[in-house]
Amino acid sequence: MTLKAEQKADVIKQYQADKGDTGSPEVQIALLSARINELSGHFQAHAHDNHSRMGLLRMIGKRRKLLDYLKRVSGDRYRSLVGKLGLRK
Repeated sequence: MTLKAEQKADVIKQYQADKGDTGSPEVQIALLSARINELSGHFQAHAHDNHSRMGLLRMIGKRRKLLDYLKRVSGDRYRSLVGKLGLRK
């Protein structure tokens, strides 16, 4: 249920600000969103997997905190990231 190395590298390459950037909030939020989307599909087949559901809820909380930080620091970066990821309508 984790991202493969190729998938992770693609996400990092797409959202990094400059070469070697792996720790910016944009990259972290994009990686969490990819993992959340992958886990959401897992629950279609395994509805009673409560242990993984708790991990999913922790990831959602962590992404929310990172999004709040990014919104507080730079509203423009926040809006562009939310638009790219399609998190809000």
